[in-house]
Amino acid sequence: MERKALKYWKEQEKPREKLLKEGEHKLTDVELLAILLRTGTKGQTAIDLARKILDKFGSFRNMSHTSLKSFKEIKGLGDAKICQIKSAIEIGRRMLEQEIKSKKVQLTSPDEVVRYIMPRMRDLKKEIFKVIHLDSKNRVKDVIEIEEGTVNQANPIIREIFYKAIENFIPSIICVHNHPSGDPSPSKEDIEFTKKLKEGGTILGINVVDHIIIGDNLYYSFASSKITPFEFLSEHDSENRS
Repeated sequence: MERKALKYWKEQEKPREKLLKEGEHKLTDVELLAILLRTGTKGQTAIDLARKILDKFGSFRNMSHTSLKSFKEIKGLGDAKICQIKSAIEIGRRMLEQEIKSKKVQLTSPDEVVRYIMPRMRDLKKEIFKVIHLDSKNRVKDVIEIEEGTVNQANPIIREIFYKAIENFIPSIICVHNHPSGDPSPSKEDIEFTKKLKEGGTILGINVVDHIIIGDNLYYSFASSKITPFEFLSEHDSENRS
């Protein structure tokens, strides 16, 4: 039997009407996603399609790092709807980042850095390099993403890191990048890059507080590892935390 289109549902069964009457916090994940999708396809409502998507991926977090290929395996989910979902998830991420920045968070240990940055980086499927700019009291002034170069091409990325710090009169920085494999253990290139980074900061008078590698709910802190001559703001118990 063909399911009725959303417009034929009873008023109290429609997600949009429920949102307007009771508030978005009252909606289930399926109902929120159905509003985003707007329409279903022949034989299924937007609710049906939303339920199918969540059954496949399990959660919004899992959807945030899912490939386009996996989305396209779902019948009735075209490019337009996939773009709507991806855009909404990215809006959520950016709102969280903006809220964190506005609170003038003070970072005094690798654990605090990771709690601050982990939600944004643990699920990424490509390597991203971010630099946290700190003021003289180790409060976050900004978080920037480095677009030029990679750890394996050390010189271009180091130039951009220090150029942006000098341009904004930043006294201290914390560098963070992710390993898409989920294993935060440093590679030979990571170690060599970090040594060059620390040397550059010493020459330029910019304190490189730490270089942290993010994995899947794990991290590696060079400031804790003693591989390079870091001096962090407090003592730490271990290199990897879960």
